[in-house]
Amino acid sequence: MQDIVIIGAGPAGLAAAIAAKEHGLRAVVLEKGALVNSLLHYPAEMVYFTTPELMEIGGLPFVSPHDKPNRLESLRYYRRVTDAFGLDVVQHERVTGIRRAGDGLFRVTSHSPAATEPVLRQARAVIIATGAYDIPNLLDVPGEELPHVSHYYREPHSHFRRKVVIVGGKNSAAEAALDIYRAGGQPTLVHRGDALGESIKYWVKPDIENRIKEGSVKAHFSTRVVEITPTEVVVNGPAGQSRLEASFVYLLTGYRSDTSQLRAAGVEVEPVEGAPFHNPETYETNVEGLYVIGACVAGKQSGRIFIENGRFHGQVAVAHLAGRLGVDR
Repeated sequence: MQDIVIIGAGPAGLAAAIAAKEHGLRAVVLEKGALVNSLLHYPAEMVYFTTPELMEIGGLPFVSPHDKPNRLESLRYYRRVTDAFGLDVVQHERVTGIRRAGDGLFRVTSHSPAATEPVLRQARAVIIATGAYDIPNLLDVPGEELPHVSHYYREPHSHFRRKVVIVGGKNSAAEAALDIYRAGGQPTLVHRGDALGESIKYWVKPDIENRIKEGSVKAHFSTRVVEITPTEVVVNGPAGQSRLEASFVYLLTGYRSDTSQLRAAGVEVEPVEGAPFHNPETYETNVEGLYVIGACVAGKQSGRIFIENGRFHGQVAVAHLAGRLGVDR
């Protein structure tokens, strides 16, 4: 029996677990992968757009010698937070069902590779903090499922002296193109917009623009992908249809959260944008006692929720629940 089951051990989920502890509530965090699983799968050399203090949770200082922390530092920091607060985090256990029973308690079913039977937990409340990195926004073009096509970029070494097509025009695409270029690859950007996105990191923007200008990174703007073959990407742009040679293709077109469990639990989900119904003052959904926090509150517009603002959602949700349970500080 728990007061709260928190689903997702990203920064938002961990911050909620810390808030629960501060209110004297029993909470367990269930994570289908490793701790801060999304951050783990970011590009290996990624540098954040933010400063260390804006990634802090629980008041624990994020000490870094850099103005902008990198992925490795963030993984180290959130491990330290988990240990410092003694958070109950169960890794590699996937939640398979959430149900609010007639007695008002939630039954949360999960599966662990080490267990032969499903694990069943009871809780007064559930907080979903599953992020928005699981489901890529698909192009829905022929060849998108080919083995040399990926919606996630990790590292550049395997692309040495090879031609790579990168679809997208924001931070992920620009940084992947620069990374591959500096590792001796031959990247080509394809973007449906007429220019790179304005939200590109200020230290990346002039770099990628200069590389495009000198021809080190080729770029096709106002261009859409029509088809992907094992050796080429067929595109349609201002000059008509053309074929780009590619040994690998990255479709860095954004991501969205998985709302299937929310729907199954009775949460109303906006049909177009995919955002779960919730009270913005408390983050409680239309199902009493079930909260959504972090990037998963925004549906397809997950890009507007970052660690900097999502880290506070859990405090609000837990404070609301604590008040209802009569244990408000």
